[in-house]
Amino acid sequence: MVLAGGLSRRMGGGDKALKTLAGRPILEHVIERARPQVAALVLNANGPAERFSDFGLPVAGDVVEGYAGPLAGVLTGLDWAAREAPDCTWLASFACDAPFFPADLVARFLAAVEAEGADMACAASLDRSHPVFGLWPLSLRGELRQAMLEEEIRKVDVWTARYRLSTVQFEEVKLPGGPVDPFFNANRPDDLAEAESLLASA
Repeated sequence: MVLAGGLSRRMGGGDKALKTLAGRPILEHVIERARPQVAALVLNANGPAERFSDFGLPVAGDVVEGYAGPLAGVLTGLDWAAREAPDCTWLASFACDAPFFPADLVARFLAAVEAEGADMACAASLDRSHPVFGLWPLSLRGELRQAMLEEEIRKVDVWTARYRLSTVQFEEVKLPGGPVDPFFNANRPDDLAEAESLLASA
């Protein structure tokens, strides 16, 4: 699940995933990195799905109203997987604005969960957690729905604190222009300009 359901306020509104990076929508960069890691890919986005028709992905709007954040996107993905891929046991989530995330992200999540006997996994780098990049079990779909709808939980770390969470550490990516956080995300227009420079150096 590529999470693109937010309002992109820091980017000035509109669809952050459709902003141009190196001549292509940033979403295209994300899809290229995510698609080889999963059996199926779906986009979480609210509003008219037609604006994403060029990407060839199914689009699922939040199942929780009110732009409830990435946790709503995770629940949307779990619901979609349960309906469209009933043999699926895990959902991986990716941010729509992070074009450099690791190509072995999902493999490392799965290995960490198995090695540690964890319930779920999320990414970290440079002493920062990145819970938007996570691995979520379909078996906890009902518990997440209850937490969001009945307890009104919205923060990812509040919900994950109830379970055994594996936090998988990733190192900086070495580029000619210097090291970069693999979870660098383009939240603001200045970030897009920086991402352009990073891609040019690569």
